[in-house]
Amino acid sequence: MSDILIRIKRAVLAGRFIFSEKAILELNTDGLTELDVVESILNAVAIYKKLRSTSPMRIKPKEYLYVIQSTNLNGLPIYTKGKLTRKDGEDTYYFLISSKRGQ
Repeated sequence: MSDILIRIKRAVLAGRFIFSEKAILELNTDGLTELDVVESILNAVAIYKKLRSTSPMRIKPKEYLYVIQSTNLNGLPIYTKGKLTRKDGEDTYYFLISSKRGQ
């Protein structure tokens, strides 16, 4: 398991995560809860893809997004995309782009 995934899981376990408005809309559209997404992150065994952010809103010149595909505890596949940031000296995972049912 990668160091980044371990950091993401620890941040999520500690309750240090935030959902963007878009991610919340997608959760509601797909009938998912925040708990579904948290379970999926904690069940993940690998980061599916690492993307370089092209958003003009990014804080750092090189900011990465992590795509994680995993299941919740009921076996429902969930796709998430987010970024790991530092807030008050601690890692925080920001569900930035999407959280939705996997295909």
